[in-house]
Amino acid sequence: MPGSLAELLHDWHDFYVLVGTASATLVGLMFVAASIGSSIFNEEHRAPVRAFISPTVTHFASALFTTLLVTIPTHGWLSLGGLLGAEGLAGTIYCGAILVQIIIRHRFNVDLTDQLFYALLPTVGYLLLLIAAVLLLMHSAESTNVIAAALLTLLLAGIRNAWDMTVWIVTRVPSSRAPTPPPDGPSTTGAA
Repeated sequence: MPGSLAELLHDWHDFYVLVGTASATLVGLMFVAASIGSSIFNEEHRAPVRAFISPTVTHFASALFTTLLVTIPTHGWLSLGGLLGAEGLAGTIYCGAILVQIIIRHRFNVDLTDQLFYALLPTVGYLLLLIAAVLLLMHSAESTNVIAAALLTLLLAGIRNAWDMTVWIVTRVPSSRAPTPPPDGPSTTGAA
């Protein structure tokens, strides 16, 4: 059995700082992507925003929240386990709702890869947080490895989904450039 929780988490400090910084940066970039695509985010696209963009921001924010929780030096086994358990449960329920929309009700035309990264993989990340919470309550040193696996799972899913959404937005945002005439097209001088 390990000594104190603070001693156990000390070796992971740099990892949590790095993941937390990456998560916070990616949340900011999601706001940039959403503002770039603001011309296509209207009432017609409200459901896809709720099913794809909001969950990705939520997963990044959850990774950030987890890293903040873990780096608080005054946590005990019970307090950290309880908070991570609550976060894992809330995230699992949230992902369950997304899973129902995307996979079960087929509300959107989503291919298998998107089903995996938007619905299933984040669910695994939150389930890993639940497992980590149980391990913390048991005073297990393995809890740190499971927390790391949960964070990396949420981060991986979020990065992939952010890129997927960015590509989707860029291909749909109307271009402000005037169309370029073809090189062998008709003359605009009026001469025949």
